[in-house]
Amino acid sequence: MMRLTSKVYLLLCLCWLVVAACSPVRILEAEADAGFHLANYKTFDFYEVEASGVELEPYSQQLEQVKAEITRQLEQRGLSRSASQPDLKVNLGVVVAEKVQTRETNILTDPPYYVGQRRYTWKSREVEVGRYKQGTLSLHLVDNSRNELVWQGAAEGVVPEDNNEKLQKRISEGVARLVAKIPQ
Repeated sequence: MMRLTSKVYLLLCLCWLVVAACSPVRILEAEADAGFHLANYKTFDFYEVEASGVELEPYSQQLEQVKAEITRQLEQRGLSRSASQPDLKVNLGVVVAEKVQTRETNILTDPPYYVGQRRYTWKSREVEVGRYKQGTLSLHLVDNSRNELVWQGAAEGVVPEDNNEKLQKRISEGVARLVAKIPQ
């Protein structure tokens, strides 16, 4: 009976790893200052965004969704948002970059190129398959009384275009996975 239980446990662990590996959000880093625990803080607020321009405009609504999700996650962990002298200040960094997806040509599936006078040639090369946007969210927690960075983390994922519901789900998942890395 004991052998069966350990096999079931091992199978469940493997299934969990497969599901976690298939997540569209990837945590790049999560690093805490020595002795940092979120439970030592009661309040938080965000730094003001100091960016502008046409590049920021399309993402202003998404930035507000990120802030709302971070607020929700931190409140679930016992903190409350306060504009007057918060214990923690939250600094956000958001980068959205257009990426090109490519594939390498294969002699078995891609035809050779004709260069004239019966000279066919073939060489491996990268072929563009598509374009997508990749978003990276960096989150920094700063102890407001000491003005020192106490925790930092970053996550990245593909930004779904023209599907606000899917984007909101991706933001929620990414922020939840990132905030879960903060030591309680």
